[in-house]
Amino acid sequence: MSGKNCSTLVFLLFIPIIVSFSQSRIGITGKPDSSYSSRVAYEQTVKTHPDIKLIKEFRFETVNEKRNIIYRKIGDRELKLEAFYLKEKSNVPAVAILIIHGGGWRSGNRTQHYPLAQKLASLGYVCFTPEYRLSTEALFPAAIYDIKDAIRWVRKNATTYNIDTAKVVAMGFSAGGELSAFMGTTGNMPLFEGESCCENISTRVNAVVDIDGTLSFVHPDCREGDDSKRISAATYWFGYPKKDNLKLWEAASPLSYVSGSTPPTLFLNSSVPWMHAGRQDYINVLHEFEGSPHSFCLFDPWFEPTVKYMDDFLKKVFPAKK
Repeated sequence: MSGKNCSTLVFLLFIPIIVSFSQSRIGITGKPDSSYSSRVAYEQTVKTHPDIKLIKEFRFETVNEKRNIIYRKIGDRELKLEAFYLKEKSNVPAVAILIIHGGGWRSGNRTQHYPLAQKLASLGYVCFTPEYRLSTEALFPAAIYDIKDAIRWVRKNATTYNIDTAKVVAMGFSAGGELSAFMGTTGNMPLFEGESCCENISTRVNAVVDIDGTLSFVHPDCREGDDSKRISAATYWFGYPKKDNLKLWEAASPLSYVSGSTPPTLFLNSSVPWMHAGRQDYINVLHEFEGSPHSFCLFDPWFEPTVKYMDDFLKKVFPAKK
């Protein structure tokens, strides 16, 4: 699958707003932000949902795991991912799923979704858990470039992992959900391809699963950008308050690029209303877990139903050949 040449398309409207001398780098600390993790989410959520259980890693005898694979280098910086796949090779190339972690583009870690990757791999999917540069390290659109390079890496290594390159899925939770939707709406778009855009490897994904990830930073229902009490996660990521560069916030919104060619999308949402911003404008498939907290996919009783909705959705998008 080939991507467009970098020089074929220029978005004059957005280029001047991506980089500006007034962009704040105050959030770049060079130190990991550990404020969000599965354990932290559990300790906060169990106060209101006392019956929840944190999902721990599985040990499936049928699943192989490769950890700490380097998929991209930026100078001395190595970006890594994990691969989870069945030990027994199928005669039919598998669906590949990139699982993108959340944490407000500033915190979180790819290890949070090892259980989900292990469970989906046991069902026959090939799953990858890429890290990406957070706002403590680099501002938007660095994380976009990283995930798109992870998609290229998956396609480059399709033979190794027995992957169908026409069946690549972006799946993510919270900030990772926003990133997965962004992958779905901006595949092969030169503005967001980064330095690897001329490799002629497509970054277009064939399906999206957005778990409680916002779709628009400028939607009236979106709470990102409210810096009245503390700097919001998106403000750190963009380096601008919303009022100072509204066009950038709009350009960073997946909803800005939705079209008839946007791949099939499954939304799995908590009952937290502001996490649904822009959903009705975008929606293809939807299920909302009534009464659930934002981090529901990390816990029982929602983990197994989440996996089932994903599996059912992907089987509809990629039906088995008879």
